[in-house]
Amino acid sequence: MATAAPVTTGNQNPNSPNRAFPLEKTRNIGICAHIDAGKTTLTERILFYTGMIHKMGEVHEGTTVTDWMEQERERGITITSAATTCTWIQKADPGVFKSYEGIKQRINIIDTPGHVDFTAEVERSLRVLDGAIAVFCGVAGVQPQSETVWRQANKYHVPRIAFVNKMDRVGANFENAVNEMRTKLGANAWPILVPIGAEDQLKGQIDLVNQKAIIYSDDDQFGSTYGVEEIPVALKSSAEKAREDLIQALVDLDDELGMMYLEEKPITVKDIKAAIRRQTIANAFVPVVGGSAFKNKGVQFLVDAVVDYLPSPLDIPPAKGQDPDNPDATIEAPTDDNGNFCSLAFKLWSDPFVGKLVFFRVYSGKLSKGDTVYNPRTRKRERISRIIQIQADKREDIETCYSGDIAAIVGIKNITTGDTLCDENHAILLEPPSFPDPVISMAIEPKTKLDQEKMANALQRLAEEDPTFRVYTHEETGQTIIAGMGELHLEIIRDRMMREFKVEANAGKPQIAYKETILAPADGEGKLIKQSGGRGQYGHVILKVEPSERGKGLTYESKVVGGTIPKEYIPACFKGVEEAVLNGVVGGYPVIDLHVQILDGSYHDVDSNEMAFKLAAIFAMKDALKKAKPILLEPIMKVEVITPEEYQGDIMGDLNRRRAKIMGIETKSISASINAEVPLAEMFGYATTIRSLSKGRAAYSMEPSHFEQVPSQVLAAVLDQKSGN
Repeated sequence: MATAAPVTTGNQNPNSPNRAFPLEKTRNIGICAHIDAGKTTLTERILFYTGMIHKMGEVHEGTTVTDWMEQERERGITITSAATTCTWIQKADPGVFKSYEGIKQRINIIDTPGHVDFTAEVERSLRVLDGAIAVFCGVAGVQPQSETVWRQANKYHVPRIAFVNKMDRVGANFENAVNEMRTKLGANAWPILVPIGAEDQLKGQIDLVNQKAIIYSDDDQFGSTYGVEEIPVALKSSAEKAREDLIQALVDLDDELGMMYLEEKPITVKDIKAAIRRQTIANAFVPVVGGSAFKNKGVQFLVDAVVDYLPSPLDIPPAKGQDPDNPDATIEAPTDDNGNFCSLAFKLWSDPFVGKLVFFRVYSGKLSKGDTVYNPRTRKRERISRIIQIQADKREDIETCYSGDIAAIVGIKNITTGDTLCDENHAILLEPPSFPDPVISMAIEPKTKLDQEKMANALQRLAEEDPTFRVYTHEETGQTIIAGMGELHLEIIRDRMMREFKVEANAGKPQIAYKETILAPADGEGKLIKQSGGRGQYGHVILKVEPSERGKGLTYESKVVGGTIPKEYIPACFKGVEEAVLNGVVGGYPVIDLHVQILDGSYHDVDSNEMAFKLAAIFAMKDALKKAKPILLEPIMKVEVITPEEYQGDIMGDLNRRRAKIMGIETKSISASINAEVPLAEMFGYATTIRSLSKGRAAYSMEPSHFEQVPSQVLAAVLDQKSGN
């Protein structure tokens, strides 16, 4: 049994007297899930029930608050994470809740994308959030992108509540969804609000903690009217059993509740809620709520659960960072309005009306208009002229933001995603979010010479905003290459260039971001000797390359003894190594996952310099890589296809033709779920193929999984294609 340790801020009252909402009444949450699980619809319902909007928008109509970009409304998907703030009056009065005056809570919500191409949006949002609602489809259960966002939340230790949505859909099964969370995600998931009925018989929820039934009125299509009643007799025994299971799970986890149970003391509703809160914040327990956002059933009590069980900024450990002048020293930034200012810039956005917006989360202290902040990465100061509270696409100017707040600064320069903004006299460097490398690229060129400069400016602005979008110039052809996380990602980039920056551009066919690595250790030697009269160039490097485990990247060390290469030239050798791995010897692709040792060499008293040793290291690397059994790696995608059973055979046959490894087939209700690993190179145009094979009834999703060696029978075609480009 383990209990979450209380977090103290070191101050008796961490709240500023000018705060609209105290820290303990503030929640910063994200809503994240697989694509099409209902995140944006859920956000829309929360905004409606909190009184932020007076008419519910729908994704399929393009009228939701958080999907405000034209591209989002046209496609019915979320592309960029949208921040919004609302106020919740906890424990709504049975009946018309807005007449009830209770305890007000501030809830800051970030609605994140579900599509794998925009996974960076989820990554950077989870980095700065205190808690999350993980949304699951009641029919499909745990899907591939559900696993991805779950892993991201685990990485940043974000406590979660699970919401099993779409319980009104044909084939919805609450128990299956909970079991899949336990088996596929390893989550200690236990229901607290169980749906009453399913499909067209969904009536409400059973509140296991309070042992009450929440029944929604059939006469109120907006779901604002409901009754809190005794549990129906037919459901009473199953509800009591589910409550006992819930308490037993908590007793096994929570010391405090465990002692009460062992001493046979009465366990009250308050005790159960306190235990759920402690263990949820400790990431040892996941409360599960069932309902339907689209049918307006169960959302209000989900928001109550957010307030009851997810942490306030005071409940999470203080932010930790490095001392910029001493990377080995760890500094804490406790949640306290009176502390030294410390915040993390987690997103940049080009706004057509106000210019560059920098979204930031304040961890400690407060920031007001006119204050000066310090960026320890650039070691520069910036004066803050304007602070904005974000409401999706609406902007509201504010004077001050406090610890725990999420806001945006206008007009700040020399900043990138992941930068720390802090007090110069108490500098701290917070850990930035990490992002995956692009897997797909294409050449792009302006349609006219007039568009040349505009295109360069647009691409630079878009690359600043999106850490998974890269722009570079191809060394051999001089073409501008854009790289991203998928076809849709690059399509949206091109669309934004045209709409927001008025740049017309032609694009080539998408290309795969192949990598190279080595299978065996090898030695390499490189010499640069140039004599052209007067001072020459001399550098001589002997090194060894060895394969590293997959995902380790490039590592290097110096094992030079006796000064055969002077110490001042070792960094130049490392620079040569870094440059050499950018273009491998198989197809000119970047080389990954290898360890390099600089072993020996020689120098000349007069002719040696940094450039000579850098070039000698490049020659030595090329020599070693040729001998080290180099291979080409291709990105492999994790693909899930949901299809009616009658099309399963055709879809399996098509996947096999695409070099797929079938990892498993699962029958869910009237459909089959096929899980496979497929090379990205074989997935172009798959959306059209799957539509024709299934008459439009099958759907698929994919996400990057890992890199694998390109088979020999495919290798020649890949290299021919590259040389043809």
